[in-house]
Amino acid sequence: MAKTLTNDLSAFGRYTPQGAIARLLDLTRGASESWAGKRRAFFLRAMAMKAMKGQPLDVEALGARMRLYPYNNVCEKRILFTPQYFDLPEREFMQARMTPDFTFIDIGANVGGYSLFAAAAAGPRARILAIEPQPEIFERLTYNIGQNPFATIKAIACAIADRDGEITRFIDADNRGESSMRIINSDDVGESVKVPAKALLSIVTEEGFERIDAMKLDVEGAEDLILEPFFRDAPRSLWPRLLFLEFVPERWSIDLAALLAEIGYGRVLRTPRKAAFELK
Repeated sequence: MAKTLTNDLSAFGRYTPQGAIARLLDLTRGASESWAGKRRAFFLRAMAMKAMKGQPLDVEALGARMRLYPYNNVCEKRILFTPQYFDLPEREFMQARMTPDFTFIDIGANVGGYSLFAAAAAGPRARILAIEPQPEIFERLTYNIGQNPFATIKAIACAIADRDGEITRFIDADNRGESSMRIINSDDVGESVKVPAKALLSIVTEEGFERIDAMKLDVEGAEDLILEPFFRDAPRSLWPRLLFLEFVPERWSIDLAALLAEIGYGRVLRTPRKAAFELK
């Protein structure tokens, strides 16, 4: 089982990459998108993680400053060593549709990759809501937000569910950024934690959104539980224009893609990890 790391909230810059680690980081970040380039980047990444000896690194990635812990969170590992690969088609598609007053809700924000990217790309008139339920990861998220001059991001420590209340989140022992309302693989569950929960419509209403330009859900197979009641009860004016989902239909209890098509969404992007839908 992966060891839980204690977050270090000391001043940014304490863990600036130095020496061999800095050189390895430059090499992984400069790797090409070819098969050979990725294999080389992943090999060098393993060398760098050994040399880091359990410490985080303070870096710039995706247009923002972040302190990243790559040991037990796949998201942080990807952002730290190979940000050029981090959901690039999704980020490019989102950026192409950004306006100066862009509104974005990031559900399952993790340590802030999407939210910080959107804040850096959209500018000072954007409005971004970053929602992350897991306390350890939420602390990293708020630390990263605080290292940047972005007044456009609000972080909320909350799970999004099909109802308001309290729910149990099951945490992957080897990837602490991955938690779900559903047990995906009982062999991988390291612990569970009870967290406050809100229905999506409740939080959108409470936060006073009048429109949502884009929404990202990465909630490890609970996308259907969140979206079905939202689309049933929310006015169409609050439906997100762009919807980015972790695409895991084998985990859903309904055919979510069919539901989206039925209510007017067309699929505009498909990658191995995610799909994007646009409201017609």
